[in-house]
Amino acid sequence: MQAAKLPFLYGWYWIQEGMRLFKLQPAALFFWSLITSILINLSNIFPIVGQMVLIVLVPTMTFIIQNACRRIHQGEVIRLGMWTEPLKPAPVRNRLIKLGLIYLLACLVVGFVATFPFVNELSQLMDNSDATPQEVMAAFRKPIILFFVLYLGLSALFWHAPALVGWHAIPVKQALFFSMVACWRNKAAFLLYGLCWAAAFFAIQTLGGLLLGAGFSPGTATMVLTPINLTMAAILYASFYPAYRSVFGDPMRDTEQG
Repeated sequence: MQAAKLPFLYGWYWIQEGMRLFKLQPAALFFWSLITSILINLSNIFPIVGQMVLIVLVPTMTFIIQNACRRIHQGEVIRLGMWTEPLKPAPVRNRLIKLGLIYLLACLVVGFVATFPFVNELSQLMDNSDATPQEVMAAFRKPIILFFVLYLGLSALFWHAPALVGWHAIPVKQALFFSMVACWRNKAAFLLYGLCWAAAFFAIQTLGGLLLGAGFSPGTATMVLTPINLTMAAILYASFYPAYRSVFGDPMRDTEQG
């Protein structure tokens, strides 16, 4: 697999393409965003186990939405039964589940590495019942920053991997390698991509603060922000496909699978 090296502004182009795909079939992509949100909330009902299952499913869910966006790009209308069609071949399912299990293991390792250097400090904080919120935030700041830095590398490993194992039947190890190389070659574009999304979600949070400051109840603010958040998430998910396609080309060029 040859990964293209794209200019810095492609980070914004991917978002624009995500918006275009959303405009083509807003109901389908909003539906997927809603389903994803429900799954996230359900995972929180079962602490630890629920989150672990959700993490394992991330590559599968990524591949599902990329297939849907490919079909939208080709002018097809997404119907309910089409969502799970890419998972019908057993080899595809097996590779995606294997990728999900590796992703879970990698997340656990990153979490351990990020917190281990600060175990003593965090243990002392847990034993101190008089700790202030400011002290708690200060104690967790370093491990959170370290986790964020490590997770960036982890994200690069897995960013394109679901599409590579699903569409091109590439072995998981090779897919992880190709994904890392592709993200590194396009690090400038991904930097802009990440900054744009960070700014977008910061703006939504700011809007929430403004609504509360204007005297709206938390319930009203939630009613206003929920559809906005779901729409933004739908565009984010839709942007995964153009990011892949611009780097690796048409996924159906080498295979008709999916």
